[in-house]
Amino acid sequence: MRGTKTRRWLVGATAATAAIALAGCSAGGSSGGDGSELSIYIDSDPSSVALWEGLVEAYAEVNPDVTIDVETHPSGSEGDNLIKTRLSTGDMNDMFWYNPGSLFQALNPDQTLVPLDDEEWVDSLDDNYKTVVSTDNGLYGFPIGASAAGAMIYNKDIYAELGLEVPTTWDEFMANNEAIKDAGKVPVVQTFADTWTSQLFVLGDFYNVSAADADWAEEYTAGNRSYAEEPALAGFEHLQEIYEAGYLNEDFASSTYDDGVRMIAQGEGAHYPMLTGNVAQALGANYPDADASVGVFPIPSDDAEANGLTVWMPNGVYIPKTTEGAQLEASKEFLEWLATPEACAVQAEAITLGGPFVVDGCELPADAATLVADMQPYFDSGDTGLALEFLSPIKGPALEQLTVEVGSGIRPAVDGAALYDQDVEKQAQQLGLDW
Repeated sequence: MRGTKTRRWLVGATAATAAIALAGCSAGGSSGGDGSELSIYIDSDPSSVALWEGLVEAYAEVNPDVTIDVETHPSGSEGDNLIKTRLSTGDMNDMFWYNPGSLFQALNPDQTLVPLDDEEWVDSLDDNYKTVVSTDNGLYGFPIGASAAGAMIYNKDIYAELGLEVPTTWDEFMANNEAIKDAGKVPVVQTFADTWTSQLFVLGDFYNVSAADADWAEEYTAGNRSYAEEPALAGFEHLQEIYEAGYLNEDFASSTYDDGVRMIAQGEGAHYPMLTGNVAQALGANYPDADASVGVFPIPSDDAEANGLTVWMPNGVYIPKTTEGAQLEASKEFLEWLATPEACAVQAEAITLGGPFVVDGCELPADAATLVADMQPYFDSGDTGLALEFLSPIKGPALEQLTVEVGSGIRPAVDGAALYDQDVEKQAQQLGLDW
């Protein structure tokens, strides 16, 4: 099948060895001699392949009679369509690794996937994760990978130099920015040459939106909430306030994401609203010596009591209903192993963690990024909330253009938010929602 590739890692009695990649698009597994042969479908991103290679090789050490074929598909919409096609035609592999949240819901999980509610590891999952792989009728996925957050990346050295404390309210944050500006430093880094980076003041503020209105995501999906009204308007207002206060780097319009990471790592700027997963990876690759200087805190609201992280959840492993008998039991045994600290250690070795794990008993390694360690207390205290994309299928394509305009002083916050409401209304109609 065009766009797919099968990688087979054969599990031997002494060690796992990577075999030659096999071409083709056979799906599903079969009995293999005295053991089992399983198949899993994942995206073809190199980091995904490296992650699964590590997991399959490690599984060899405890299950030497199992052979696992890892087949890849393209990322993005092409991969989405391939997964939906395989599920609808009954040709899906024994397992597949895919998004949680609204994309998971689009798979019609009650009809296509095996419920996993009775598995012993379910109680170990973070409650946020349970939400994004469940329907009213069951839970269907196990997390592979770590969490991430949309939050305020900051330079700890600047904070220490100026005697600043991590803010818990927007007023405190703005006061810190004023002190940083008075010291001749850049308070807030923005990188609008890469327009996607402009969205974090809005996307990362969703914990605060939910804290103010717990039903906001559900009512938004039903067409009864909007960004042009509080509490969701605040994200756009923050963009406007930061610009009007003169807190941005002078070259914000031409700076790139790479520039933003450099400025924070080297102390050229104090704050950068960004996804922790992206920054942790960039720091590890390009600025490892700056690790201890870079931390993270939630985007503040007006209420110090509502101070938590907006989080993104990792992909889940799912089992289609076409997996039966011995293949189903072997797949469940694999998921049971994935829930162990040993499997989490393999993941930490294979990928750069952008946040804590969402499975109890899976601890951060000693060499995890400092900003990831900063996130752990919020997970421990339950002060985390899901990003909107995990709770609603609606996200208009024009958001990054509108946040650039508001954040550049081209358009007032309320106008940008109103235009975004028009944008998402069009998408809701495309999704067939009755608005």
